[in-house]
Amino acid sequence: MNTEILQKLRENIGKVMIGNEGTISLVLTSLLAGGHILLEDMPGTGKTVMAKALAKSIQGEFRRIQFTPDLLPSDVTGLNYFDAKEGAFVFSKGPVFCNVLLADEINRATPKTQSSLLECMAEGQATVDGVTRPLSAPFLVIATQNPLETLGTFPLPEAQLDRFLMRVSMEGLDPGQERAMVERFLRAEPLQTLEPVCGVEEVKQLQKECAGVFLHQELLDYMIAVVHATRKHSAVASGVSPRGTLAFVRAAQGFALVNGRNFVTPEDIKAVAAPVLAHRLVLAVQEDSRASENKIREILDTVPLPTEKWE
Repeated sequence: MNTEILQKLRENIGKVMIGNEGTISLVLTSLLAGGHILLEDMPGTGKTVMAKALAKSIQGEFRRIQFTPDLLPSDVTGLNYFDAKEGAFVFSKGPVFCNVLLADEINRATPKTQSSLLECMAEGQATVDGVTRPLSAPFLVIATQNPLETLGTFPLPEAQLDRFLMRVSMEGLDPGQERAMVERFLRAEPLQTLEPVCGVEEVKQLQKECAGVFLHQELLDYMIAVVHATRKHSAVASGVSPRGTLAFVRAAQGFALVNGRNFVTPEDIKAVAAPVLAHRLVLAVQEDSRASENKIREILDTVPLPTEKWE
């Protein structure tokens, strides 16, 4: 296993981010599982810095889109324009044609613009004027949003949320960590000097290894039982979709690999359950994101966990 590369990625991101070890692990898990990640937290907690640190750690192409109400789908995917010199229409690629795309404040764009990312995130391709073009591989979308801000925002619909492998919040800093953060950024700007530690080919190899991580049949049955429990819960109007089941499995494999193992344990499943499943729930009574996470934890406590030596 390429555990050395993963350790280098973790340490490189740690040069910029103070604390947040759990969030870093989940972000790397999403990268290995080939999924996209939604960083949802208050302004100023380091969401954009986290996304940039990951992008700079990989020697791939990075693009950023600042989502605003006047952003158009063509500003995301690209457009055809008439080139007078060539005497023909020429396609100008949009920002999605990259390896890591930062969709900053994604909920500030209109639903029409948000939906332009659906095909890109689900199928790794973009269709403009009837022509389908493949995106670069690997392709990772890191979107950020403020969960409490409602003025001038357009909440992500269920179909869009379902495209994200995980929804993750940043971890709070204790006084010592916050002091270390202030001292680090007073002396220098570590994000500007951050160097890549691996290339896109190494990321592709890690993603292949992730797909081969062993998952015991009994643990797979347990994960499916958890998903089905979300569909039967009295407080849930709509449970996790089959796409969510696949995401659950991929995330458990990725989390195991991030932690240096080639097999999934029950602890891996419980670690990724809330980040992967909570944002896919539609509650019968509208509540905040913490309510969905609590429902997932309740289900984990009620569904019997098989006991074996999973090695």
